[in-house]
Amino acid sequence: MLRSNDILLRACEPDDLPLLYDWENNTDNWLLSDTVKPFSKYTLSEFIQQDQSDIFTTKQQRFVIQLLKPLKAIGLIDLYQYDPIHRRAGIGILIGDEAKRQKGYARQSLECIIHYSKRTLNLHQLYCYIQASNLSSLNLFRQAGFSEVGVIKDWLINNQQPEDVILCQNIL
Repeated sequence: MLRSNDILLRACEPDDLPLLYDWENNTDNWLLSDTVKPFSKYTLSEFIQQDQSDIFTTKQQRFVIQLLKPLKAIGLIDLYQYDPIHRRAGIGILIGDEAKRQKGYARQSLECIIHYSKRTLNLHQLYCYIQASNLSSLNLFRQAGFSEVGVIKDWLINNQQPEDVILCQNIL
């Protein structure tokens, strides 16, 4: 199921281009995504077109997190590095609309994607990498059933300082 009481997970649409452009080019979001330069509208438009292919072809799938009332896109949730042999995928989430953070929408989105991953994709596990300093994300993923399974020391350079990353895993 790709909906809850408050949100719907849906495919990216061409009308989402302005939001994707703003969110992907916000340098505050670049650290964990390994982004080092802005995306052009053309590149993002091509991504939206490619994203219409299934996860079996592209090994990734992006969903827009949309509020049901009012109908409004507030973020993104991605499955990436999809591996059908080992039945796993990485997961990342962004509530791009900062006014909608800390309201339970990320949790609902995670619950939907976990259900989808298990029931539709037949995945055995999901995993994610979270900055050690990002306590709200760590708590979010813990509440959604993820366990901390490792620490990658000094994995990121954040404001000129090395920072650990926590590897989290959810065995579905």
